[in-house]
Amino acid sequence: MPAAVGIDVGGTKVLGVLLNEQGQVAAEHRVPTPSTADGLVDAVVAVVAGLGGSGHPVGVGVPGLVDHEGCLRFAPNLPGVVDVPVRARLHDALGVTVVVENDATAACWGERERGAAAGADDVVVVTLGTGIGGGVVAGGVLQRGAHGFAGEIGHMVVDPNGPRCPCGKRGCWERFASGSALGGLARRHGLGDRGEAVTAAALRGDPDGVAAMAEFAWWVAIGLVNLAYLLDNTVFVLGGGVIDAGEALLGPTREAFASLLAGAAHRPPVSVVGAALGERAGAIGAALLAGAAGAAEATGAAS
Repeated sequence: MPAAVGIDVGGTKVLGVLLNEQGQVAAEHRVPTPSTADGLVDAVVAVVAGLGGSGHPVGVGVPGLVDHEGCLRFAPNLPGVVDVPVRARLHDALGVTVVVENDATAACWGERERGAAAGADDVVVVTLGTGIGGGVVAGGVLQRGAHGFAGEIGHMVVDPNGPRCPCGKRGCWERFASGSALGGLARRHGLGDRGEAVTAAALRGDPDGVAAMAEFAWWVAIGLVNLAYLLDNTVFVLGGGVIDAGEALLGPTREAFASLLAGAAHRPPVSVVGAALGERAGAIGAALLAGAAGAAEATGAAS
């Protein structure tokens, strides 16, 4: 594949990587996440420059609803960033092939191609960050949906009387099973104000930390069960900052998943594993998608 740039727009940082022709990460650069549409485009351009990636295809993963034209229609965790034609504006600014996807969709492709789900054809990636993102590969094909909005799993409602979500609804899954939700559990269990406190306490075997993580894992599992009913996938890959907890999270999540899944004893096992690419997953996936699109365009032009 040609060298390509991949960029992941997160809640706090815009992270970019340059993949060389061998598919290896040759450079990495990051800047803070801006709060405006103009700032978002400028930040991506700055990351491309910081990577020395001028002239290469660019893939960008952004949080929210991204249509097939690469327009970011709605981003619950980027207030005010709506209906932004990201692909068109970046193409004008950079003059190269540009691919824009939902950030978790890009991460899903990265993990399926180079990470924890390499070689699997039926995969769901769940990113547990500020909110919850998702990506789906079914039959080896990355699923985008009729409008490009497939994979918005964080906004499945698991408790209609639950807390209000930034999307405007109540009881979304991400209010219970995201990194933000883990911070709430830290406060409720007297462990501090941040989710990292729960992780640290669980890892050292503190009873309050273990209890808080078990409660969190149950909420993670109930969403996975609903997805398994719908998609009949073979593997779940859990990513995002929360996965730093490792087996302290994965173990109780697997146990809760098995206890909640109807007919579990009569189903083939479904793997629940941690992401392998870490915070680079979305950027790597975006670069792979951009590289493939650039190669296709070059082939088309040559013919």
